[in-house]
Amino acid sequence: MKADLKADLEPIRRTLAGNIRKYRKNLGYSQEKLAEKAGLSAQTLNDIEGCRRWVSAMTMTKLAKALHVDEYQLLMPADREADKNPHKPPLQSLISLQDNLINTINIQFDKAKDSGDFD
Repeated sequence: MKADLKADLEPIRRTLAGNIRKYRKNLGYSQEKLAEKAGLSAQTLNDIEGCRRWVSAMTMTKLAKALHVDEYQLLMPADREADKNPHKPPLQSLISLQDNLINTINIQFDKAKDSGDFD
């Protein structure tokens, strides 16, 4: 089951990594500079951007603050309209993100329920 969860979360992880990289580059920050501003090690940030490490809620908040964006923006799939004005994403993008997250949660819950694995 844990392998299935990892596979299901991979698109979200890639989106997060890509958005961190995009916002970091937009600000002209190196990984080292962003890591310093967010209170993380450069290696941790490198692992996050390389999709080798997931983030805690606290780490996501630190990164969002350092990047001058809201946390949800780090999870938004690429969207041309959102890129034009990242501080006001279109409603359809938010609805799509919500649907994707709910679907992922429901899939994992159903798998856990079917297997009886609730660890």
